[in-house]
Amino acid sequence: MSVLGSAIGGRKRRGRAAFIPFLTAGDPSLAWTARCVAALEKAGADVIELGVAFSDPIADGPVIQRASQRALGAGASLPKVLALVARMRRGGVKIPIVLFTYFNPLLRMGLARFARVARKAGVQGVLVVDLPLEEAREFRAILGAAGLETVFLTSATTDPARLARIGAASTGFVYYVSRLGVTGARACLSKTLALETARVKKAVRKPVAVGFGVSTPEQAREVGRAGDAVVVGSALVGLSEGRSPAAALRAVVNLASRMMKAMREAQER
Repeated sequence: MSVLGSAIGGRKRRGRAAFIPFLTAGDPSLAWTARCVAALEKAGADVIELGVAFSDPIADGPVIQRASQRALGAGASLPKVLALVARMRRGGVKIPIVLFTYFNPLLRMGLARFARVARKAGVQGVLVVDLPLEEAREFRAILGAAGLETVFLTSATTDPARLARIGAASTGFVYYVSRLGVTGARACLSKTLALETARVKKAVRKPVAVGFGVSTPEQAREVGRAGDAVVVGSALVGLSEGRSPAAALRAVVNLASRMMKAMREAQER
């Protein structure tokens, strides 16, 4: 099994769904991101999703859009994020890391060079949010040759035949988008989430992570019952706004810890 699949499946067997926090790399600084990743690993997170700031983040809602602008303003870039991952690995961070990015930064760097540098830095997997499966043949071949795992998105509108193709192409896990539209916290989850997730799991036969909109410990508990992993982005990223770096770090780890506790309690019942 893949590194990402093992991390998710192993956690599920130990009593709760895997927890995957998302951070925009470089918001408020790359050094802060490194400290936060280490703190989340210590708190019990299973995989880290690092967002590469991009000027036109079409899949992201206002919270992550603003975080991307702050990160770009602070000088974040794909090469700097890869260098950050390498530094974290040298510093002892072992948690699997998935890069969440758009295709343009990879294209500008060059796919072969990106794959080589990312693998050497210690990245485990890559999710390119605006690269559809049907146009990803070269991407998949280059990443596979470098030993990097691929993650593709699916949603409630994905037909069964395409679900199966996505499952075959995803060597890490499949990311189920639990809402239509962009990222962002929301007050309630879909009433049919369990059925939707079960349909995806049956079709892809890979670990399924559920994200987009999970914002409270109660929601994390519910999503953790349905999926193999829970991805939380905007709810954590938004905690950097209006806080000092130290206070933001405490707030992020606190919310993440409360979510993991709620997920663990759900499995114990």
